[in-house]
Amino acid sequence: MNADSLASVANVVSARSLRKAYKNKVALDNTAFEIPAGRIVGLIGPNGAGKTTALKAILGLIPFEGELKVLGRDPRTQRDELMRDVCFIADVAVLPRWIRVKEAIEFVAGVHPRFDRAKCERFLAGTQLKPNLRVRELSKGMIVQLHLALVMAIDARLLVLDEPTLGLDILYRKQFYQRLLEDYFDEDKTIIVTTHQVEEIEHILTDVMFIRDGKVVLNSDMEVLGERFVEVLVNADKLEQARSLKPLDERALPFGKTVMLFDGAPHERLAELGETRTPGLADLFVATMKGTYA
Repeated sequence: MNADSLASVANVVSARSLRKAYKNKVALDNTAFEIPAGRIVGLIGPNGAGKTTALKAILGLIPFEGELKVLGRDPRTQRDELMRDVCFIADVAVLPRWIRVKEAIEFVAGVHPRFDRAKCERFLAGTQLKPNLRVRELSKGMIVQLHLALVMAIDARLLVLDEPTLGLDILYRKQFYQRLLEDYFDEDKTIIVTTHQVEEIEHILTDVMFIRDGKVVLNSDMEVLGERFVEVLVNADKLEQARSLKPLDERALPFGKTVMLFDGAPHERLAELGETRTPGLADLFVATMKGTYA
């Protein structure tokens, strides 16, 4: 087995020269990335950046050009086999309002070979969800609980979440991710999640990918990210000195203070300019995507 083959086995997802064009737009532009096993990866980008197209390619839902292996399989030709080890959950608001709790369980049991009904029912036993309740009778929090029960009862090696908490308030969004982390994730599973609520998933991510105009513009382990990027609250008398180090971004604060974001600048030199701190993922995202919304 050559080095490329060994790497593809170690990686849950391996993409090279990935390209997908629609009539008026290139959604993926020779994109390349790898996702190792046992990671929680945030795929983050503005609307139209290519996030959903990338997920659809991984799930074998669209044709595309280039090389893509998911769990060692080509989604274009081996999708049926691949989906035995993959679980996909979109926006939790998509459950049909007429469906009963027991019917949702029956449906998932019928379509996913790795669904464990007993595990699902054990999870539901600790909630107020009853088998005959319809989705339209459930609160948003109860819908979250139903989704969690269905997801966590599937022993999938790869879980793909596309805006899974869209439309839910902050309490239920936090509950969704916390239960996912506590009751589902382990070193044998990999999770890919897209969301616009960057701050809410930052603490659970092991890796992050920023995608813009169909290209991955940042792909990093979260620990490396904290070492690479530094924010500095620059003193007024050090502005020109700070700008000479070519900050990635700067923004003015009240009382004459300025915050600058640096990529790879020497930490000892930055400490001379003012107070330093690790930037939040949202601030890093905004700085990276400047001009996208122009």
